[in-house]
Amino acid sequence: MSAHDGSALYIGRVMHQRLRPKRHRLSYRVYNLLLDIDELPQLHARLRCFSVDRFNLFSFHAADHGDGSGRDLRGQIEVRLREAGLPTGGPIRLLTMPRLLGHVFNPLSVWFCHAPGGALQALLYEVNNTFGQRHSYLIPVADDGAPIVDQHCDKQMYVSPFNGMDLRYQFRVAPPGEAVSVGISVHDPEGAVLNARLDGQRAPLSDLALLRVFVTHPLLTLKVVAAIHWQALRLWIKRVPLHPRPAAPDRDLTIVSSSKTP
Repeated sequence: MSAHDGSALYIGRVMHQRLRPKRHRLSYRVYNLLLDIDELPQLHARLRCFSVDRFNLFSFHAADHGDGSGRDLRGQIEVRLREAGLPTGGPIRLLTMPRLLGHVFNPLSVWFCHAPGGALQALLYEVNNTFGQRHSYLIPVADDGAPIVDQHCDKQMYVSPFNGMDLRYQFRVAPPGEAVSVGISVHDPEGAVLNARLDGQRAPLSDLALLRVFVTHPLLTLKVVAAIHWQALRLWIKRVPLHPRPAAPDRDLTIVSSSKTP
C-alpha cells in the first residue's frame, strides 16, 4: 500500500465558469473526503469527530450514495461494475463531501473503482440535483497508463434550470495522489457552455485535520446549497433562459462504452 492509497482529506477550491449565453464565474474553498469503502469501520472507530451512519460533527451515511437504500455500498458498486462487464474485488474509493452536523449536498461525488490487481479500471460519477434526484455515469478507464483520465458521456438527468438536456459532459480527472483534480466541461452542439473544476491537496484524515477545516471552512455544506441558490438568482437577473424539467430517467445508472468517441 503506497502513501497515496487509502482514505484521506483533500483541501482546495471549486471553480465554475459559464461561457454562454452570459458569462458568469464563481470560486469557493472546499474540502472533500476520499473514503476507502473498506476502511469505513476503522475510521468510525478511530476518529472522534467522524462517524458512519450516525450523527457527529462529520459523518458519512451510506444512504447519501448509491441507490439511497443505505445497503452495503461495496455490494452496490460491484453490481454496477459487473453489469459493465468489469471485474470486482479491487479497492473502491469515494471522493465526496461528508455530512456536517447532519447536513450534506453533493452536486458530484466520484467513485474510483480499481481492478483486483490495483489498477484504476472505472470512474463512477454520481450526480445529485437540488430536486432530490440522483444519476450515475459509469465509464471504464482506458488502459493506456495516462496520468490524466479523459472521458465523456451524454447528459441524462436534469441538473440546473439554466441548462437544457441536449448536452454532453467531458471529464478530465487526475486521480487522487498528493493532489486530486476533477474537471467537467459541458458542451452543446455549438461548443462549450460551462466549465467546472475541483482541485485539492491531500492531508491525513485525522481528528485534528477535520477540526481545522471545520474552523477554516465554516458550515461548508450549508454554504454549498446557499451558493447554488444565490448563483441561480444572479443568473436569473442576467436573464439567462430557463429550461423546463423533464421526468427523471427510468434508471439511475448510465453505463458508457469506452469505445465511444467524442
